[in-house]
Amino acid sequence: MLRHDRFAERGLEHVERLVDQLRPLARPLSTDRDLDPLMARIGDARFVLLGEASHGTSEFYTWRTRLTQRLIREKGFHLIAVEGDWPDCHRVDRYVKGRPGAGRSAREVLHAFDRWPTWMWANREVEALIAWLREHNGGLPDERRVGFYGLDVYSLWDSMRAVIAYLDRVDPGAGRRARHAYECFAPFSEDEQQYARATVLVPTSCEDEVIEALVELRKHAPAYRGHDDEAYFDAEQNALTVKNAELYYRTMVRGGSASWNVRDGHMVETLERLLRFHGPTTKAIVWEHNTHIGDARFTDMADQGEVNVGQILRQRHEGEGVVLVGFSTYRGTVIAGEEWGAPMKRMLVPPGRPGSYEDVFHRLGGDDRLLLLGDAPATPELLEPRGHRAIGVVYHPQYEQYGNYVPTVLPRRYDAMLFIEESRALAPLHLVERHEPEVPETYPTGM
Repeated sequence: MLRHDRFAERGLEHVERLVDQLRPLARPLSTDRDLDPLMARIGDARFVLLGEASHGTSEFYTWRTRLTQRLIREKGFHLIAVEGDWPDCHRVDRYVKGRPGAGRSAREVLHAFDRWPTWMWANREVEALIAWLREHNGGLPDERRVGFYGLDVYSLWDSMRAVIAYLDRVDPGAGRRARHAYECFAPFSEDEQQYARATVLVPTSCEDEVIEALVELRKHAPAYRGHDDEAYFDAEQNALTVKNAELYYRTMVRGGSASWNVRDGHMVETLERLLRFHGPTTKAIVWEHNTHIGDARFTDMADQGEVNVGQILRQRHEGEGVVLVGFSTYRGTVIAGEEWGAPMKRMLVPPGRPGSYEDVFHRLGGDDRLLLLGDAPATPELLEPRGHRAIGVVYHPQYEQYGNYVPTVLPRRYDAMLFIEESRALAPLHLVERHEPEVPETYPTGM
């Protein structure tokens, strides 16, 4: 995070030059039709990544929903992949596709998101999207129904249970072998932090066991696919998640950029698996924090050796079309916690720090704006890094002058930006948050 924005010291004249350079790119943002220029920019792109500057802002979710609906209706996008856990999102996917026993309502299904921070997906804004997807899919053949998938790597124990449950159904002998392999984790009482610390104190881990379970599953893939191809894909993804989660927690406790890169690498691997499974014409919408979808090469993440989803997809799939859309707000309210696992709280988001991009966007006129950054001139002001606010699930507004801003070369990090002048906290479905002790590597920002 940027601790000191030297560009703010250059004064109002420098900021106003930047405002003048961005003004021709700024368009009103009020109705769905105001997204037309962005839809034109997206064109035939296969990947559209939609960010957010926080995990607790209503407008970020509602505008992503409005754009997602248009991408599905008008451009034939087939799946939504989000910064959520695979098993929880699989339940949502079954619901939106109308699978038997998948749940009675969108709200009921979203209550499955009970790992802190629950508000990221168990909120009324996502409930509206899920209800719309269910209705949209209702009149379509199965192969054209839009899916909802989780890309994240945190579901170590839930994914192990899912693998065992699947194998118990299709191959009880393999289920016993998987259960035996995963018993390596039994001493840690479903506490990822305890497991991670143990791998530092003692030169041992469960790496071999989780790889063995994945290899065993894949060895029998032809037979398992014959039963149900989609069920096998789900089981294989859970086994892969277990393998990558084990690596993530083991590298997390050692610090550095390795665990971040494991996590974002897993997200890309999962997305690419989904595209292979659904076929060569499949197009994907991704919902994640700006820190995952904005190209890391044009932030200080690159100095720390970190890569992210937006960067990797640009490098691997630029020829297929990759559009990165960032989000920002000048002031408002947000849902976040004061520490990892703390009760959620509605917090004030102060006005953007002077000289930051939030301040620059505010000076465009004080209204919500869409900026198409591909048309930005290559001026010294726009090619210099400038602070761009990033709020995590852990947030301390009182420390804004010291942190919460990522140095960003804006027109290189994103293809477009949706700016909300004054935003509101989203509406969680869970009224009380559980306190859980684990503190993942994303602490204290929790991106």
